[in-house]
Amino acid sequence: MTKKLFGTDGFRGVANRVLTPDIAFQIGFAAGRNLGVGKRVCVGRDTRISGTMLGAAVCAGLCSAGVDAYALGVVPTGGISWIARTQGFDLGVVISASHNPAEDNGIKLLAPDGRKAPESLERWIEEHLEDAVEDRPVLEKVGRIHQRTVEADMYADWLTTLVPERLDGMKIVMDCAHGAAFELAPRVFRALGAELTTIGDDPDGMNINEEGGATKPSVVQALTKSIGADLGICFDGDADRAVFSDSEGRLINGDRTMAIWAQHWRHEGKLDPAIVVGTVMSNMGFERYLVKEGITLERVDVGDKYVSAKLNETGAHVGGEQSGHIIFPESGPTGDGLATALHLARVMKRENKTAKDLYESFENWPQILVNVKVERKDGWSDDPAVQSAIDLASGMVEGHGRINVRASGTQPMLRVMVESESVESRDRAAQLVVDALLEARGGAVYSTVDLTHSLGE
Repeated sequence: MTKKLFGTDGFRGVANRVLTPDIAFQIGFAAGRNLGVGKRVCVGRDTRISGTMLGAAVCAGLCSAGVDAYALGVVPTGGISWIARTQGFDLGVVISASHNPAEDNGIKLLAPDGRKAPESLERWIEEHLEDAVEDRPVLEKVGRIHQRTVEADMYADWLTTLVPERLDGMKIVMDCAHGAAFELAPRVFRALGAELTTIGDDPDGMNINEEGGATKPSVVQALTKSIGADLGICFDGDADRAVFSDSEGRLINGDRTMAIWAQHWRHEGKLDPAIVVGTVMSNMGFERYLVKEGITLERVDVGDKYVSAKLNETGAHVGGEQSGHIIFPESGPTGDGLATALHLARVMKRENKTAKDLYESFENWPQILVNVKVERKDGWSDDPAVQSAIDLASGMVEGHGRINVRASGTQPMLRVMVESESVESRDRAAQLVVDALLEARGGAVYSTVDLTHSLGE
């Protein structure tokens, strides 16, 4: 029976226990066999202490299959995507566990066009992971490891072209989460003339995501407010997403970022079609604002692959999630936190406004997310008692709210999102559904997050 390794965002686990160098080598070797002798793969990583170990193992596996591995060092996920699609690589590999703690690590594969590798490649790798292979390449057919920095420098140079107006005089606070953006992001923003205050830019291999970053934006919110900066920026560990703060310490999540960006380019006559792609979690306040501006919100399931597919289908120019994972197709096919931050800063520069000036575009509807850790996740949607509770709760917010219940793709968790114009009806409806889930599936409430002005997981 084939062992399933890859989930919704690559293969992740505790480094050296779940994700071992042995498995990393096997993944690299299998990926190399799939590509064929003589192909080229670029490999980047974040700052975790296990990154060099696992990166070396992946590169060795690729070389054993006759593939040249280009070890590019610490590079954000968006950078590997850009490098893969512009520099003629046959595959990109990212060694990162994104926003997870330092003990975890992961392996994510990117196709030659910079998108996430298709599931068919991941399944092929899983099926051939432990094949006995005797005819490995020898002599000149063995792959080589090339230690390079030039491609990362090229990516940084490309980023600066996203803001032709430059950012001279703009006062910015930046939290790099001690992660993959710690060197490149400050370099790019300073090259564009921004006056920068940086935190989270001193990685030691153990502190990634520990003190702040996109999953703990309150750190930047407080600092942006205390120094009165025009904008605060938070990246996560692999910098594929970004969220922001204004000088009042208010959070600018993915919804609000897309609203600011889309409204600007709609007024400039350059948002054609006038569509933004969001998810089932996107706030109704966001949707109502877009409608007022003559923009349609297309909702998809949570997950960047669904956002990407809808962008391709509609030809829209922006799509993303509240978490700050946003795709600008003209800049690339995947989330890139550095590009996202530059796109937002460019709008501020073009309008000669601060983030505070742009924040007031709309008010979020009261929205709550309850994460329920359950004993039995499979089959929850077929449970009559659960469905009855969802129907009753939906009736409680009908016409002035909505409910979404979904299973986590990576954890034994059911996520209950309820949104309403009224906090009271929101909370009553959420409690009804959560009680039914606990009764039917067992478990306990793991966390409750008020999404009105904060981020969920």
